Formats: sequence, C-alpha cells, structure tokens
Amino acid sequence: MSRVLVVEDESHLADGLAYNLEAEGHSVQIVADGEAALERLLAKKEKFDAVVLDVMLPGKNGFEVASELRAARNFVPVLMLTARGRPEDVLKGFESGADDYLPKPFELAILLARLKGLLRRSEWLHAGRGSAVSSATEGSGPEAQAGDVFTFRGKSIDFSTLELSTSGGKIQLTLMEADLLRHLIRSNGRVVSRKSILEEVWGLKEDTDTRAIDNFVVRLRRYIEDDPAKPQHLLTVRGVGYRFLAEPEVGDS
Repeated sequence: MSRVLVVEDESHLADGLAYNLEAEGHSVQIVADGEAALERLLAKKEKFDAVVLDVMLPGKNGFEVASELRAARNFVPVLMLTARGRPEDVLKGFESGADDYLPKPFELAILLARLKGLLRRSEWLHAGRGSAVSSATEGSGPEAQAGDVFTFRGKSIDFSTLELSTSGGKIQLTLMEADLLRHLIRSNGRVVSRKSILEEVWGLKEDTDTRAIDNFVVRLRRYIEDDPAKPQHLLTVRGVGYRFLAEPEVGDS
C-alpha cells in the first residue's frame, strides 16, 4: 500500500482526493499548509511514496515547499497542482523540483494516472532498478550500456534510480532533470531544439518562455561538466537549442 501526502487547503478538494485515492488502495494523509507538510516530511522524517502538492497554500506556497524538500535532499515524488495551468506556474514548479504537474480543474482519472507514474518511480528508487526507461540510451552511441545506465567520460547516469555518478560522488537528479538529460542523450551529436524540449519533455506549447530550459541546462552543466563555464558535453547552439556530445569534438569549448 502506497502512502500519499495531500497538501491542499481547500478541504472539499482534499477530502475528495483522499476518498478517491483510498478507493484505489492508497493510504492518505492530509495537511492544509506548507509548514505542516515540511514538518511531517523533514522534521518528523515521515516516509511517503508521493506528495500531491497544491501551489496556492497559506503561508509557504507549493513552490517553496518543493524547493525546501529538494534542498534537504528529500526526493519524494511530487505532483504539483497549478492554478489554471499557466505555463509560468508549470515552469516554476519544475524549477522548484516538482516531478509532474496538473492544472486545476483536473479530471480525476488523469490525476490517478499521473500519480501512478510517480509511484512507479518511487518503486524504482526503493528497488534500485527499473525497466520503464530502458530505451533511454537507445541510439546514443557505443558507450550506452544495456538497460538504464549511460556512461561517458568517467560519468554514469542510472535512469532507473535517477542517480548521476561522477568522480566527485553521486548526485540525485529530479525526474525533470533526468527526463531532459535523457532527451538530449537520445540525440547524441544532434541539435535538439527548444521547441522539442518544451513539447516532448514537458508537454508545453512552443510559445512558452524558454528561460526555464536554459536554467535547467545550467544546472545540468554543473553536474556533468568539468568546467561548467566551458562546456564540452552540453553545448549551446545559438538561436536553436542544445547539443549533447558523449565524446567532445576537438576544438569544442
């Protein structure tokens, strides 16, 4: 039985979510504000398999809650409920560390499907293995390993556990970071447009502000580049997008 924390200040919505999630076999706890969520998740270190987190909360909002969880290295899967599905809310949610989003009002069946996907991720993390992303390295070159692991230049990414291993240690990626990196790796050597990233990775429209993509790339460079100021693996193609190189070309900087 999966444990789900619902963080929602609208009692009728919270109660409705709890009723339907419990009908699906989940154990559900409800809190009405961000401080109470952080108290349970960080101070008391209660274990949950997923969090359904509303953005608009009294006190600390959903963005702040997600950011504090990730800063404390708590990587519980977070499904964020955003107001009216505004692109700026979606992108801000991803920036704060949310793993998926759903605009209000939403259909119950869609929420259950999204939550099921996040719970599968939780199972992968606990089991230390997974098969749902086994195609992550397909077509990405001779250093792509069987299953969910991709290695390049002394670094290793396990997409089943969302862990990046480098000479400096292990880094836990968020699901959105891993999805973006996987998308780039699949196109190893080829240019990936911002339009492709918005639509295929995040499911957003082309006219959405792309600064969030740039911020994610800056973050990924800190993880995988020896010198983030002079990237060799994750290159900018001005006016178009980005190109990932498992093996840097001579003269790249």
